[in-house]
Amino acid sequence: MKLKITTIGNSAGVILPKELLARLRVDKGDELFAVETPDGVRLTTYDPTLAAQMEVAEQVMREHRDLLRKLAQ
Repeated sequence: MKLKITTIGNSAGVILPKELLARLRVDKGDELFAVETPDGVRLTTYDPTLAAQMEVAEQVMREHRDLLRKLAQ
């Protein structure tokens, strides 16, 4: 899909066609992340920073499961 860079106020932007918004399952106001890959840049709703933070949180919760159970009681 070919996208054109256009002027938006004092900035530049890309208008995403409805078909692409539907494929990404996003709408106005949603966030997209531009992730650099060896093949170029990928637009995604996946936040790699949040995913890494959640992985650490899940590891801490697994390691301290007993303490968390006591705190929940």
